[in-house]
Amino acid sequence: MPSSPIRILARHFEGVVLPCPPAELPELITLAEVLDQVPDPRRVRGRRYRLGVLLALCTVAVLSGATSLACIARFAADSGPDLRRRLGLAATTPVATTLGRLLSRLDGDALDDAVSAWLARLATDPVEEPTPALTGLAVDGKTVRGSRNDGTAVHLLAAALHASQAVVAQRQVEAKSNEIPAFAPLLDQLDLHGMVVTADAMHTQREHAEHITAASGHYILIVKGNQKKLRKQMKELPWREVPLTDRTRDTGHGRREIRRLKVCTVRPGLLFPHAVQAIEIKRRRTSRRTGKTSVKTVYAVTSLSPGQATPAQLAALIRGHWSVGALHHLRDVTFAEDASRIRTGTAPRVMATLRNLAIGLMRQAGWANLAAATDHYRSRPEHALDLLHLAA
Repeated sequence: MPSSPIRILARHFEGVVLPCPPAELPELITLAEVLDQVPDPRRVRGRRYRLGVLLALCTVAVLSGATSLACIARFAADSGPDLRRRLGLAATTPVATTLGRLLSRLDGDALDDAVSAWLARLATDPVEEPTPALTGLAVDGKTVRGSRNDGTAVHLLAAALHASQAVVAQRQVEAKSNEIPAFAPLLDQLDLHGMVVTADAMHTQREHAEHITAASGHYILIVKGNQKKLRKQMKELPWREVPLTDRTRDTGHGRREIRRLKVCTVRPGLLFPHAVQAIEIKRRRTSRRTGKTSVKTVYAVTSLSPGQATPAQLAALIRGHWSVGALHHLRDVTFAEDASRIRTGTAPRVMATLRNLAIGLMRQAGWANLAAATDHYRSRPEHALDLLHLAA
């Protein structure tokens, strides 16, 4: 197996310049070996294939656009002899019911830990710079709506890197709880040095801010009505006297948007732990279809000082947070997650993890259009095997 993924990925995109191609990772083990470390719920007697082989099969199928267990089983049955040999499959292939029983009994936390650590290693540039750049880490939750059973559905809280959309940590939220108690355990798995955690207003909690800074990380958190005193304090700051520090203009999704950002240093004074700067963002959106214009003001707090991040960097980090929302949209649109009817045991969570893995791999390979990527891997599944670093 090649020691670097660069030659492997270059076979997929001859003549295409990859954004931030992965550096040399000679110590990177294959994905099948990583997945083999997940506890196998099956009895030893009667096992035909290793767990890593079956999970690698599922991953290649999802990369090729499979959206259900039946699609994965059909992909396995239709695969050619060379692909089966490289995957480690014999003449017989697993059927949908067999895969369903396996996925429904897997340890979701163990699988997420293995996949997230592998993706983080693949997405992280190991080259050390004299002044390391700030890395955005978006925390957001998503309900797998098709998994609804007995009135409840699987809800997952994930941490994803802004730049690559790689999910580097994920946890399932308890059925009778919400995302807030799951926030700290999610981040406990990660090294937050150089990380800037971004999250919506639900996670603008004093305990969360203390947890992030205690782990040597930074935060940018949106302030809304759940922090009434803080929001009132933010609104009363002398914003008219604060100069405009950043302005961006975007066009897309049927609208034109202008964002104006002001930053005010407030240390000490804000009613929030370790808050150094207050941020005001004014978003002016104009619908290209109706011509209607709306203006919205959003406030945020950050532990980053003026010397640690410029206004342009703060604006980029705030915009970058929506990459996790785009990730969830991709899971719904390209991989039909909400339309899925997989409901048994941990199978809905496992499939969501495999979709995260597929998206992370595609982004790392340089794909901008994931629908085109699934078409590519559907017709060239051997490229998906190369992408997973499976030995030929």
